[in-house]
Amino acid sequence: MDFALSDEEIMIRDAARRIAAERLAPAAERLDRGEGREALLANLGLLAENGFAALNVKAEYGGSEAGTVAFALAIEELGHACASTAVSTSVTNMVGEVIQAVGSPAQKSAYLPRLADGTYKAGSFCLTESGAGSDPSRMKTRARREGNGWRLDGEKIYISSAEYAGLFVVWAVTEPDARPGKGISCFLVEAGAPGLVIGKAEKKMGQHGSPTNVVHLDDCRIPAENIMGAENDGFRVAVAELAGGRIGVAALSLGIARAAMDAAKAYVKERKQFGQAIAEMQGPQWMIADREVDLEASRLLILNAAARKDRGEPFAKEASMAKLFASEAAHRCTDTAIQLFGGAGYCADYPVERYARDARITRIYEGTSEIQRLIIARETLKAVA
Repeated sequence: MDFALSDEEIMIRDAARRIAAERLAPAAERLDRGEGREALLANLGLLAENGFAALNVKAEYGGSEAGTVAFALAIEELGHACASTAVSTSVTNMVGEVIQAVGSPAQKSAYLPRLADGTYKAGSFCLTESGAGSDPSRMKTRARREGNGWRLDGEKIYISSAEYAGLFVVWAVTEPDARPGKGISCFLVEAGAPGLVIGKAEKKMGQHGSPTNVVHLDDCRIPAENIMGAENDGFRVAVAELAGGRIGVAALSLGIARAAMDAAKAYVKERKQFGQAIAEMQGPQWMIADREVDLEASRLLILNAAARKDRGEPFAKEASMAKLFASEAAHRCTDTAIQLFGGAGYCADYPVERYARDARITRIYEGTSEIQRLIIARETLKAVA
C-alpha cells in the first residue's frame, strides 16, 4: 500500500500550512474573544482566492478539482491554526460538493463559481432542527408549491457561518404523509431571500469565531428551479453528504489535537521541576507517546476514508471511524496538553485551554460519537451475511 502523497497534495498542504501560519494563527486569539470578524472574512476570501473554498469541485466551475485527500490535508492545517476558520471552510466545501453531486447544470453554473471565488463568503448547511438532530428524518420544516415557486416554513438550529453565508442548502418536508426520511427535498436559498431570517448567535463554549445561528424560514419564497435533485429524494442526499463532511470534521479534530500537542511538547522541554526539564521524566514521556499514537492513527484513518472516497468506493463506515477516533483523540490530546502545562494550562495566557474548548464540539457536530458507533456497527454487521 502506497501512503505517499502526490506532488499536488503536498503543494496544497504546504500552501494551507503557510496561509494558516501567516494569516489564521495571528487572528485566532482575537476571534476567540469575539473580535476580528473583518479579519475572519478577509481570511476566508484569501482562502477562496487560493482554491480552498472548492477543493473537490471541478475546474470548469472554478474549483480546484484536487480531491478529498487534499481537502483533508488542508482542513487539518487550517484547524491547527484556527478551528473557527477551518470549520467555515469545511462546510463551504460541503455545500459545493452537494451542489456538484445533485445540482442541475444551471445550478452548478450559477452557484459553484461564486462559492469557489469567494463571492459567497461561505456556504451553510441547514439540516438540524430542535427535534431532528441525530435523527434528521423527523424534521418539521415544510416546503409547499405555491405559484411558480416554493414556500418554505420552519426553523433550523446550530447553523455554522449563517451570519455571513451567501448560500444555504436547506432540507424540508415536501411529502408529509411519507414515512420518515422519504418525503424530504433539498433546496438552494440565497442570502437575502424573502423570509430567510438569521436569528441570534449562540453563546458557545468554543470556536467563538465561527458564528452558529438559528435560521428562520418564515414564508420564505424561492423559485421553482431552486429545488436540488429529485423531489422527495433529499434525505438520501443529506446522508451521503454527511459522510463526506465527517472527513472534514475528523481532519479539523486532528489539526486541533496536533496544535495542542505541539504546544505541550515545546513546553515540557522548557519547564523545569526537580532540577530537570519535565520532558526528561518518564511520566510526561509516556503521556506524549500515547498521544503521538492518537495523532498518527487519526491521520491514517482520515487518509484512508478520503482515499476511498476519491476512488469512488464506499466510505461511510471509514468516514465514521475517522470522525469518531479523531474527535475522541482530540479530546485526549487537548486534555493531556493541559495536564502537561499544569496550572498554566488552565489559564488563558496559553492557547491549550482554547484548544480544549474548540475540540469539544467535534464529538457532537456532523453526528455525535454515539451516532458514529451506530453507523460503524450497522455497516460492520451488514457485511456478516
